[in-house]
Amino acid sequence: MRVLVVGGGGREHALCWAIAKSPRLAKLWCAPGNPGIAAVAECVAIGAEDIPALVAFARDQAVDLVVAGPEAPLTLGLADQLAAAGIACFGPSAAAARLEGSKAFCKQVADAARVPTAAWQRFEEAGAARAWLRETGAPIVVKADGLAAGKGVVVAETLAEAEAAIAAIMEDRIHGSAGAAVVIEECLAGEEVSFFAICDGTDALAFGAAQDHKRVGEGDTGPNTGGMGAYAPAPAFTPALQAEVMERFIRPTLVEMTRRGTPFRGVLFAGLMLTAEGPKLIEYNVRFGDPECETLLPLLRSDLLPVLHAAATGSLAGHSLDWSTRHSLVVVMAAEGYPGAPRRGTAIHGLDAAAQRAMIFHAGTTRDAQGVLRAHGGRVLAVAGTGETLREARDAAYAAVDSVDWPAGFCRRDIGWRAL
Repeated sequence: MRVLVVGGGGREHALCWAIAKSPRLAKLWCAPGNPGIAAVAECVAIGAEDIPALVAFARDQAVDLVVAGPEAPLTLGLADQLAAAGIACFGPSAAAARLEGSKAFCKQVADAARVPTAAWQRFEEAGAARAWLRETGAPIVVKADGLAAGKGVVVAETLAEAEAAIAAIMEDRIHGSAGAAVVIEECLAGEEVSFFAICDGTDALAFGAAQDHKRVGEGDTGPNTGGMGAYAPAPAFTPALQAEVMERFIRPTLVEMTRRGTPFRGVLFAGLMLTAEGPKLIEYNVRFGDPECETLLPLLRSDLLPVLHAAATGSLAGHSLDWSTRHSLVVVMAAEGYPGAPRRGTAIHGLDAAAQRAMIFHAGTTRDAQGVLRAHGGRVLAVAGTGETLREARDAAYAAVDSVDWPAGFCRRDIGWRAL
């Protein structure tokens, strides 16, 4: 099978790494890729959002399957354009990708499918949003309605924080057009879990759960990020809870999406809060999480490629996945300044030594003309340790982190602290 992976971050490195192990693989490309991905796939200089160029490349190279990593190309219609060209795509249509592209649409689908979720309201005017906030009070959650690269959510403990979030998102437009409207919702209490299901429009296959650390600071403090680390399996997410989520969340959502004429194919990422009343949906995403993908894939023993192809072609029935009983923990190494303006271009050394202790997935790196690896983003490396216990996995990850020579990078030192 000839496969093109779209994207250039840590999630795409993990996907390429897993796909490259498949005996069914004939050729693997990644667009645009990164220096780490180049070790397992041929990198192609096409941007992840350049839909015409991606489709043309897939057609010219007789690609059998395109695997979309990030959400942006999906919301721009990558799967639709590939379908028109007769090429299978693991990822939803633009209409189905609205589950992530619009927080309000996600909530509407959840309500229609009777999926338990937080109470919510959508606002297009800052004044109306502020007035509703003053009636409702805090704590409250304020979200940019559109795509904001995982940074458009503010969990406001006070009314002043909530009003500042409204001003930043709707008036200052710190997330651009994504902040034209906001969704304000009830603040749920409990443990947060990321759960993934592979879907073919009708059938779904559980892909497991991980617990992510969104806040930049230790002890879960500071602003939200795209994720500073994760671990799997998630102790709080029992097999019984997984079965409940598949039956009460995933399958009804697939039915509702089909009823709307937008069947969902790809991976459905349910951000869940395990509340005292049971699991509730925080939001759906339409791609693998990052760094959850880098956390889960080292535990997968079965061949990923045929499952992705089956989901893309509506033939998932009969497929299954085999998982290791080991534990996995990922520490994200980020550039100074993240999640604000990250410091780019700083040199990174020591990865060969680090790779003796853990898997190193490149998330935001580049090589200069002299071949020196340099930081080229906010989240730069995802260091994945595994072990028979979560403590062993954590120790392996941090031993690798300590082998990396990158003075301009930082990480949280408490990944997995809730479980440990």
